[in-house]
Amino acid sequence: MKGFVRSAQQAPSRPVERGVQAFIQVLIGPEDGAPHYITRKFTILPGGRIPRHKHPGVEHEQFLITGRLRVGIGEEIFEAKAGEAIYIPADTPHWYENPDPETAEFICVIPKTASYSTEWLEE
Repeated sequence: MKGFVRSAQQAPSRPVERGVQAFIQVLIGPEDGAPHYITRKFTILPGGRIPRHKHPGVEHEQFLITGRLRVGIGEEIFEAKAGEAIYIPADTPHWYENPDPETAEFICVIPKTASYSTEWLEE
């Protein structure tokens, strides 16, 4: 694999499954030859949300770039703001809401696995 630099604007954006005003971009992934991790960017517009869900066997490391989010992790609710990191252990239910008038954007890094799946726990 050869190294590269790419603008986020070059990565296609698509709606998050079951999300409301929430979008995902794969910045670096398997199609780029990355062997171990997938780096994604999420954008949640004001009033947007991603419902409660979990990923069997997959942890998430996240960094909030802009805005603020209300994040549910397990039974706890956190208020996260730009410049803060978020850790979600594997198999842990989590959700996101953007209660702010500003768009929230965060980077999410996950390990590349053969069996990545999302188990939705609410509609």
